[in-house]
Amino acid sequence: MENTGTVFNIITAFPKLFDCFKQESLINKAINKQLIKINVIDLRDFGIGKHKQIDDTIYGGGAGMLIRPDVVGAALQKVENTYKIALSPKGDFFTQDTAKVLSTKKSLTLVCGRYEGFDARTLEEMDKVISIGPYITMGGELPAMIIIESVSRLIKGVLGNVESLYEESYTKGLRDIEYPLYTKPYEYKGKKVPEVLLSGNHQKIKEWKEKNRPKGNK
Repeated sequence: MENTGTVFNIITAFPKLFDCFKQESLINKAINKQLIKINVIDLRDFGIGKHKQIDDTIYGGGAGMLIRPDVVGAALQKVENTYKIALSPKGDFFTQDTAKVLSTKKSLTLVCGRYEGFDARTLEEMDKVISIGPYITMGGELPAMIIIESVSRLIKGVLGNVESLYEESYTKGLRDIEYPLYTKPYEYKGKKVPEVLLSGNHQKIKEWKEKNRPKGNK
């Protein structure tokens, strides 16, 4: 049966990092239900010469190596009709609003940066350049996983409880953080679950949730 869900293409120099990611939890269930498909493309398959070189020194000087634009370009030729994203600290910060926009795309291609990053001409080829925050990771693979999880959970059928999409942190806005949540046991290290949550009075519970919702990040 042909997959009709959202396709995520991942271009990476380290494809094995995605093996466990694809085989666990809700991502694996979404793949099995054909709600999403994840294609991992090994950037080294398009490397230059006998040693399959994917990076080179920086013109004008500078520390480290850059991923060659011709290597990325060759890999991109393997995907068609897709929204191309480079994962780079130079990009716009990833937000819940970005995830919502991306969840409407039928095909996303995530190009994972490494070393000193991308040649500027590669970034010019992209539809969007994304950073997951004001810090640096060793590469774009973990950011790609974050984006796939964030986008996938907005795709119909991926989450078992659809209501969780509407009452959680960041759904209503960056500064509308979720109220405190509790589960069993009723008492833990002397701290008890608020009685109102056990009352069955939905109006009072709703009022408690609104009153105890933190306003803003700490």
